[in-house]
Amino acid sequence: MNQYETVIVLTPLLSEDVAKEALAKFKSIITDSGAEIVAEDNWGLRKLAYPIAKKASGFFHLTEYKAEGELINKLELALKRDERVLRFLTVRLDRHAIAYSEKKRSGAFNKKPKKEEAGA
Repeated sequence: MNQYETVIVLTPLLSEDVAKEALAKFKSIITDSGAEIVAEDNWGLRKLAYPIAKKASGFFHLTEYKAEGELINKLELALKRDERVLRFLTVRLDRHAIAYSEKKRSGAFNKKPKKEEAGA
């Protein structure tokens, strides 16, 4: 079983409820196939680097999960068929990327180094 990460960009014209419903649909495709969702991160409405379908922004959502390879074709087919999806990207994480993601989730990169007081 491999670990994957999918970033989905939804059209900004959706209400928040409709966006959550669309994401729930894709989440159910993942879980119904026996995959385990490791982490989810909703990045919210963000500006795009370049216009896609005459849209300058989009709702971004990241899902990290452990699944068999056959699930990816099924998930990407559903993403391609959905009009609410502007773009998506699925990548298989190698061991270094998995370690980095775990550190990031645990907050290892958010800690600021302690300043040592200059004592006499």
